[in-house]
Formats: sequence, structure tokens, C-alpha cells
Amino acid sequence: MVLLERASELDRADPIAAYRDEFIIEDDFVYLDGNSLGRLPKRTIERIRTVVEKEWAHELVLGWEHWLDLGVEIGDRLAPIIGASPGEVALCDQTSVNLYKVASAGLTHSGRTDIITDRGNFPSDRYVLEGVATSAGGTLIFAPEDPSPKVIESLMTDSVGLVSLSHVGYRSGRMLDAPAITAAAHAGGALMLWDLAHSAGAVPVKLNEWGADLAVGCTYKYLNAGPGAPGFLFVRESLIGAIQQPISGWYAHADQFAMAEEFVPKAGIGRFVVGTPPIVSMVGADEGIQLTAEAGMASLRTKSLALTDFFIEALDQLDPPDVELVTPRNHEARGSQVTVRHTEAYRISLALRRDGVIPDFRAPDLVRFGFTPLYTTFSEAAMAATHLDQIVRTGSYTEFDETRRGVT
Repeated sequence: MVLLERASELDRADPIAAYRDEFIIEDDFVYLDGNSLGRLPKRTIERIRTVVEKEWAHELVLGWEHWLDLGVEIGDRLAPIIGASPGEVALCDQTSVNLYKVASAGLTHSGRTDIITDRGNFPSDRYVLEGVATSAGGTLIFAPEDPSPKVIESLMTDSVGLVSLSHVGYRSGRMLDAPAITAAAHAGGALMLWDLAHSAGAVPVKLNEWGADLAVGCTYKYLNAGPGAPGFLFVRESLIGAIQQPISGWYAHADQFAMAEEFVPKAGIGRFVVGTPPIVSMVGADEGIQLTAEAGMASLRTKSLALTDFFIEALDQLDPPDVELVTPRNHEARGSQVTVRHTEAYRISLALRRDGVIPDFRAPDLVRFGFTPLYTTFSEAAMAATHLDQIVRTGSYTEFDETRRGVT
């Protein structure tokens, strides 16, 4: 009870609590999986309705007069959130496709063949990067999960042309030292590519300040763009005209509707867009991005740290048996999720869902709790910690078998 009372006090004092009203909220469960799929902003419903019922329904093909460059326009609105400049970001395709495009372009530009990533990187990243390195006649070199700058420095060779890492680890929630790792990559003569899937909209990102060369990310997590919404890519301004992405789609042509026989790329970031964008989901991303910008990354980071601090302190106080904290306590190394380890993590995650708390499970033994400061409350954090403790202490997770579902 003391825990819930303290949470209520923090909720009343929360300076950005009003943003929760911007979202569709179901009061019968606690949602802590915004690090997989964010909630639906109310304004997104109206924006999509406008696109479908007015623009598509009545303008039909004429709608392309104002849809044509939407990905670059939204990219400019996203740019400040990730510390980029206008003209360096485009909303397009999916994260894996964007990763392939910029990784291939970057490695080719380097004149080298090898890529460094880490063993804990998201599987799609590892698969794509291995393909890119193999196609170049090189090797994908693996650092340990969540590597330090010194580890990256130790792996650099004259064959390494690209270092590609996730800024915040999807498993641990650990945030890497981006400026120092970027400097280590550059010192070894390689380009630096950051995956911002668990960073954009969750933690301060300063691509230009770090000296980053390339970046990719998704919009459906902390940016609340909706399921399957397009991803984004970043290319440092000085590289835009110097590198050539490998998929020469018509959308990247300098004179798109000339239907020319030869491909001539656009001059700006638009040269990295491949095909016709999904306008309906793209406008959903636009609303989520604008909502994040309104709240401000400084305020969001302050609340994110307060939420995760509170949750970790609650776990310390409750001390559920055999539950190990994986996410760093250190603010400088923590994203906006808290991951715990338990040998029965899968069944515990099912028991939490039964009790109205939605986290997610990552094999073999991790439960992740995502804290999205735009809508997550301290009371929800308290309830999640309490339920976790009760489930582990009572062993109620044994009511579930170990058969894995399709989505965990």
C-alpha cells in the first residue's frame, strides 16, 4: 500500500501527466510494452480519417500533389528529436530495408569489407549486416553484447569499414556510449551506423554531436506511429551525395515522372527512398512524431528516468525471489525499459498478462518492462512490480505450460 501511495503522489506531481489524455487508454490493464508497440494517439485517428475519407476518397490520384514528398517532410520534423539537421532524415521503407541500404552504401564507400556489430544486436540487424559483409567479400565481426568503446577499439582492423550497433540494447535496455564508440570507429577509419529503434522518442539522441555517419530506426515503438509504420534513415549531410544506396527505385530518381531509361539519383536525402510510401501509416507516424516533439525530449527523459528508478527501487524493496535486474542502475547507461531475468521468465510473462500487466518476453529468460513517459504512470509501475513479486512468490506462473506462443 505504501508503494501505491508513493506512486500516486508522483503521478500528481508529474508535469507531463496531461499527455496521457492524448492516447486511447484501456483502464483494465497496465501496458508496459510500448518498447514493442506504442499506444494509439487520439489525434492519429482524426488524421488517418482525413486522409482516407477526404484525401483518398475525393482527391484520389490528385492527392499525390501533397503526398509525394511527405517522407522527407516528416523526416525534417523527426530530425530534431534525433539530433540531426533538416535534409538528413527520411521516413521510408522498414528498418531492416533501411539498414541494408545505408550499411551497403557505407561499406562500399569505405573501400573495405568487414563490419563490426555485437552478439546481442537485434537479429534482423545481424542477418542484414552479415549479408552486406558477405556480399563485399568480407566478414561480420562480433563484439560481446553491449560493447564498450575499448572493446570496439580492440576489434578495429584495416579491413573494417563499418561499425553498426544499437544505441539501446533491445534485450538489456543498456544504452551505449555513443560519442566514444563513434570516435573509436572513426579512429580506425570506419563509418559509424547507429540503430535507434529503442532510442528515438525514448532517450536523447544527438547524431550530429556524436559525429555519427548513418542511422536507422523505427517509429512504432516510443514514437507511437502504429503497427508496421515506416522506419527512418539518417545520412550525414556530407555523405549524402558521396554514397550510393544499392536499390535504385523510381522514388529516388532526380526526375521521377520523366520515366527515364537511366537512373539519376536525386540530389538530397530523397535518393535513399526506394518505392512508393504507405501514406496512411506514414501520417500516423507524423502525428506520433509531432506529439513527441511537443512534449520535448528533455521532459520525456526526466520522466523516463524517474519511472525506471521508481520501478527498480520497488523491486529492491519487494525483493522477489530469484529475479535478477539486467538493466543498468546507472542513468548514463539506461534506456527507457527495465529488463529482469528469471529461469521461468516465459511463464511469468503469461501470468502477468493474466493479472492485467502487459510486458513482453525475450528468450531464454528475460521479461522486459517498457516505460513510455508520454502515457505510463508511476501507479502502473507500482502495480507491475507488485504483481511480479506476488507471481514469483506464490508460484502462480505454474498454472501455465511452457508451450511458446507465436508472439511473446
